[in-house]
Amino acid sequence: MIDVPEAFARSTVAREGEPGSRWLVGLPKIVDELLERWSCTPDGEVTHGAVGIVVPVRAPSGPAVLKVSFTHPGNVHEPDAFAAWAGRGAVQLHERDDERFALLLERAHPETLADLADDDEIIRIAGRLSRRLAIPAPPHLPRLRDHAPAWADELRKDAEQLPHTMPDRVVDAAIETAEDLGGTQPDTLVHGDLHPGNILRADREPWLAIDPKGHAGDPAYDVGALLKSRALSLLQSDDHAKAFNRALDIFADAAELDRDRVHRWAQFHAVRAAFHARTHGFTIARTGPDLEAIATLADHLATLLGTP
Repeated sequence: MIDVPEAFARSTVAREGEPGSRWLVGLPKIVDELLERWSCTPDGEVTHGAVGIVVPVRAPSGPAVLKVSFTHPGNVHEPDAFAAWAGRGAVQLHERDDERFALLLERAHPETLADLADDDEIIRIAGRLSRRLAIPAPPHLPRLRDHAPAWADELRKDAEQLPHTMPDRVVDAAIETAEDLGGTQPDTLVHGDLHPGNILRADREPWLAIDPKGHAGDPAYDVGALLKSRALSLLQSDDHAKAFNRALDIFADAAELDRDRVHRWAQFHAVRAAFHARTHGFTIARTGPDLEAIATLADHLATLLGTP
């Protein structure tokens, strides 16, 4: 049986409580049963993400990974996205067990796009990959446009109840995006969490996406995760506005998207991140001075992107 990584076990119990504890107890048996069913043998150290473990294996199709996730709602449509892409810009799906939130996937390399040193190149590669992933979405995938009214209501509520330093016009711009662009999104498959850590170096293609959310919506929506992941790096520039505008230009050009839509979605995500910092914190800081510093930076970024 596999050994469940201790850090993953601790974070799962902290987040999920008793249901997480029960799932962890049965996880090694689940992995053993899936290995037998899919004729796989372990082939490396077990790693993990936020909600699932990844077991390198030798499968009949060659090197692969067995991914088993906690029954998290954000993972429900992950296999549907992989199936729709069929290896186009993303790792290939070999097998799936939806009841157990388990996938047998093509194995890529440990190196991620985040390991590159050049922000321009990171953003350009992510943009090109976003373009490749933007295909017609299967009809049963959740539509992001259905969430738009709740986004707008949440922003209004947060603006009234949470402390922040963003001018009213900045929050109003994000609300307008939710109501305008949010409610009229196309039926295009979007990754939903396309940050550099979810883009791996590979052999079949130079870079392949992992961990999709599997939504249908505006491809420009995906700029949010990318920009948030590069924010601290871009804020090292002497001219913050120039750095972020350059990033948006590069992404829009590489993804072949309308520059104004990319900018509006980026600003929307920045405002949501500023409020999220006050309500939930971030993985790198949940409370205290570090979180307050990040929240202040999020306010700054949202205001910067809200300035015409």
